Amino acid sequence: MIMNTVKIWDNGISGRTLDEIVRAVRSGAVMVWPTDSLYGMACDALNPKAIERVCRLKGLNPDKNTLSVICSDISQAAEYARIEDEAFRLMKERTPGPYTFILRAASGLPRAFKGRKTVGIRIPDREICREVARVLGNPLLNTSIDYEDEDYAVSPGLVAEIYDGRADIFIDGGEGGTTPSTVIDCTSPDFPIVRVGLQADL
Repeated sequence: MIMNTVKIWDNGISGRTLDEIVRAVRSGAVMVWPTDSLYGMACDALNPKAIERVCRLKGLNPDKNTLSVICSDISQAAEYARIEDEAFRLMKERTPGPYTFILRAASGLPRAFKGRKTVGIRIPDREICREVARVLGNPLLNTSIDYEDEDYAVSPGLVAEIYDGRADIFIDGGEGGTTPSTVIDCTSPDFPIVRVGLQADL
């Protein structure tokens, strides 16, 4: 399997390239791409086979690990999670941004998430992430890439080297990061921070 590499400049992407990426993702492609924190591995959250593949690559147990999805905006997120008024205000204030909000799952959650009471919602401050979700019309399952050495998280060339033959698409968005998103549990009183990451100044 040859991985298709797409280079984006200044966070922008042409409409034609975006359509090609969305078409591949919709057909089940697994993608490695830049978020506003770490490089992530993503797929269509409505495609159970693609989700199984991501979980296998990452070593996740979909029945035990919290799964997170990237959405284009709060409106899209509201189709898959129950967002109460206070959580809505926090998300409106903090998104787009490097935060994962743990919310109660809504009935519209994809089949692969059935039986789950909660879901992690991300709306990153990275245009490519929001645009793919917007054009796709639904969220993408997303998990951070694995790396043992910091260079393999930061250098696009080394990220591509690790995932060549494992992922279908690599979106080169320049240097990556090593600090994950901040995780906020919006299902508990006072919205505790359960993982301190970028911009955890609540």
